[in-house]
Amino acid sequence: MTSFLWTRPETPPAATLLLAHGAGAPMDSAFMNKLAAALAVEGIATARFEFAYMAGRRTGGSKKPPPRADKLIGEFQTALQTVMQETDSPLLIGGKSMGGRVAAMLGGGASLPGRVTGICCFGYPFHPTGKPDAEWRLAPLEEARRPVLILQGDRDAFGSRAELEDASLPAHVRLTYLEDGSHDFGPRGKSPATLDGNFAVAAGAVADFIRSL
Repeated sequence: MTSFLWTRPETPPAATLLLAHGAGAPMDSAFMNKLAAALAVEGIATARFEFAYMAGRRTGGSKKPPPRADKLIGEFQTALQTVMQETDSPLLIGGKSMGGRVAAMLGGGASLPGRVTGICCFGYPFHPTGKPDAEWRLAPLEEARRPVLILQGDRDAFGSRAELEDASLPAHVRLTYLEDGSHDFGPRGKSPATLDGNFAVAAGAVADFIRSL
């Protein structure tokens, strides 16, 4: 059975976001902790979970690379079915980097429950890091059956703002940029932006997205 790490707001949540981690860091990484806390401020509950390869590392398993993203859709589906029994609030699915990509893949399936109203991708991996000339991973976004919100750092090595200016995204996909942000939303020291500020902007964008659904 899927185990969740819950972060809940002090008041009844406007929605619950089922949130998957990225390829290399667990559900309680610094990024995921900051994101969940910022979302709670906006009245959004998060239920974080780990794919089996990542959960296995906690019990001494090898740090082997994750499976291909499409091989993780079933695990995300199982987590979704479980979390639906634990909350009656509106539901969204999403994740950090690879987790967001898997969420978008799940969002393109015919079996997606009607309770899922949207998809949130935090640092979407449009292309392999630093390789904008490689084939872009647009199919999950194009095929998603729900509105998609992407929160992307200006300088994200998996798809920067400058690179995305020439990209053609479907009308149901929205982009919010985090000022001078990296893949983890962090700005450079000389930037007027701050890491906490970028997380607050991202969480506010998610709240606006939920209200629009």
